[in-house]
Amino acid sequence: MQHNEPNEKATPSTSTAVGTSDKSPLSKIRLSNAVYPILIGLGVVAYMFYRDFNPDVFAGITFSWRTVFWLIMSVLFIFGRDIGYMIRIRVLSGGQLNWLQAFRIIMLWEFTSAITPSAVGGTSVALLYVHKEGISVGRSSAIVMLTSFLDEVYFIVMFPLLVLIVGPDSLFDVATSSSLVTRSLVTFALIGYFAKLSWVCSLAYGLFINPRGLRRLIARIFHLKPLRRWYRGAIRTGSDIVLSSYEIRRYGFSFWFKAGASTFLSWSSRYLVANALIMAFFSVSDQFLLFARQLVMWIMMLVMPTPGGSGFAEYIFTTYCADLIEVPAALQLGAATLIAVLWRVVTYYPYLIAGVILFPRWIKRHFSKIK
Repeated sequence: MQHNEPNEKATPSTSTAVGTSDKSPLSKIRLSNAVYPILIGLGVVAYMFYRDFNPDVFAGITFSWRTVFWLIMSVLFIFGRDIGYMIRIRVLSGGQLNWLQAFRIIMLWEFTSAITPSAVGGTSVALLYVHKEGISVGRSSAIVMLTSFLDEVYFIVMFPLLVLIVGPDSLFDVATSSSLVTRSLVTFALIGYFAKLSWVCSLAYGLFINPRGLRRLIARIFHLKPLRRWYRGAIRTGSDIVLSSYEIRRYGFSFWFKAGASTFLSWSSRYLVANALIMAFFSVSDQFLLFARQLVMWIMMLVMPTPGGSGFAEYIFTTYCADLIEVPAALQLGAATLIAVLWRVVTYYPYLIAGVILFPRWIKRHFSKIK
């Protein structure tokens, strides 16, 4: 295969993805969609407060310099999450994106992820966000594909590593849950992990070994009658992989190191927010185990159909992490419910707000009308 040959067949289908027709992924993004995850999340939180919350939880909370310190740390971890993303997308763009453009893309991307199911995320329209900031279609495809690839590699590497370090018993044996819930956690985690592993292996094969072969395979699979409704989107993905492969093969060690380090910074900061929030008001019996369980939570969220994992994230955090909060056993679920609410308020809802502000302006700037 000649890597310097332009892919004429891929370009039209990819260009369709950056249009404003009804078949574009952009046509599915509506500001009103932000209401659904809010309602789902509030409904689940209200139920958890009704079921588990104990007012005595507040009796053990004292505000001190320690509280201030850990709240500041939680804010720094939130910034670390977004700064890591911004650094990475600037690295992936070869410096073509400035900091403001990187910020705008990340906020829009996170907003899209927040209002779509976790298995879908914001990737389907991310190419549009990147391309409209002045990046070529080929490089935009490469940026989006590599972002997905690096994110999934983080999970694929970290999950077994953390299982080895903390042990499967500690990771899944939850004191506040029944054996049925524990088995369900293991099942969700394994389904999510192997789904991610399959995607990473397929993407690696397409990006680094045989992109045209993978595109042909995708076309054949989605030409089957039960899958034909997703055929056009699958073909577009295959074409994006082919375009991306031309860009990716030029990258050297420095590029991969910077991209990998910024990915590690972003995802690790994401998990450490909860650690800091708990430390602000209570104590954590095992910081590393809490970190590991949050990674497992995000793998589980892959199979959840709710927008941004809304509802499920709050419930699973309370169920899965309560036993690590150092309060009397009778108060653990109540304390975890309180932290779960704070955690989602600072890590999820800000992106809904940012999207509601930025998305209409972005549409007005790049398109004459919304279809």
